[in-house]
Amino acid sequence: MEQADNSKKVWGVSRNVFFLGWVSFLTDVSSEMIFNMFPLFLLKLGVGPAFIGLIEGLGDSAATILKIVSGWASDKLGQRKGLTTLGYALSTIAKPFLLLINAANAYGAALAIRLIERSGKGIRTAPRDALIADSTSPETMGRGFGFHRALDTFGAVVGIAIAAAIVYFILGSELALTEGTFRWLVIIGVIPAVLSVLLLIFFVHEARVSRPKSEGIGAAAAGRGFDRRFKIFLAIMVLFTLGNPATAFPIMRADDIGLSPFNILLLLILFNLVYASISYRSGILSDRIGRKRIIIFGWGIYALTYLGFALASASWHVILLFALYGLYYGAAEGVARAFVADMVPVERRGTAYGFYHGAVGLSLLLASVIAGVLWQTISPAATFFFGAAMAGAAMLGFALLIQE
Repeated sequence: MEQADNSKKVWGVSRNVFFLGWVSFLTDVSSEMIFNMFPLFLLKLGVGPAFIGLIEGLGDSAATILKIVSGWASDKLGQRKGLTTLGYALSTIAKPFLLLINAANAYGAALAIRLIERSGKGIRTAPRDALIADSTSPETMGRGFGFHRALDTFGAVVGIAIAAAIVYFILGSELALTEGTFRWLVIIGVIPAVLSVLLLIFFVHEARVSRPKSEGIGAAAAGRGFDRRFKIFLAIMVLFTLGNPATAFPIMRADDIGLSPFNILLLLILFNLVYASISYRSGILSDRIGRKRIIIFGWGIYALTYLGFALASASWHVILLFALYGLYYGAAEGVARAFVADMVPVERRGTAYGFYHGAVGLSLLLASVIAGVLWQTISPAATFFFGAAMAGAAMLGFALLIQE
């Protein structure tokens, strides 16, 4: 197996991390162009908020088992790149089929395509994160994951900016998204997705890892080889994620308050600019002062943000809240992934990331369903009050039960 050349740094990180960052950049250019407007497109076709919540939850949770299996397989084989490439390719192949969705088949087609696209993410995520960890020294783990999250999120900024330009060119200041506009977003958005797969194939290499002792998937699924701290951390992540549904809900909240599709895209640019600007610095800071303080800070910002979404009544409220939403993600997302690498043996990183992303994905399904039901049966504010309460409980559990 070829060993990644981690002695040569590019922008302060290993070459593998550098190129994986750009793979994620291009993928997010594509996905953010397409899927931020996906809920509004479905609303236009007559799909209700509760079913949109189900689609988004299932979409992000469809690969829960795949995440665990692919992470375990990457440990078992001692290889990460092949599964990572397969996952990115599957997501890319699914996107053009969005052009086939119409009012007659909206429910079934939207659900099926979203499941396939997210399954690709499920296959790639754990091996990719393990490859980042394998290509990074322990003392710079936060920097490596922070760099990756920053480029990933700058891709979102670029993708949303392109989407905003397309929407403005076609719709101007009109409040309703049209089917034709969404189809243009899909057509153009497929291009960077294809480029990301090519970049991964030709520029990212395997990092040499030790293979664990022979064990079956059943033993891995039972959590053997992981200590109590990691298992408690996963339980707390589940609690937090139950109040952290799909981003579709803040988007629908902005729409509910009266913002146009173009202005919602501008809000998402703001969200991702804050996210990307904070991620790298947050990762470096966590290398210096520890992960725990950074994660608790980020979750506190999230709780305040969701309280704000519950109480928001004006456009300027939503602008501030999307900036805070980005601050939460920038502070906590990459640092939580680096924390996983801190807690588990090197040879079981793939399985550990499979568990981590699987736990989050399964919880996200339930979170999105709960959020949709609360929105539709009680009020939009109920969705966000519930999210804030779960974040507060998770913060308390993390502070009391997890040692650095």
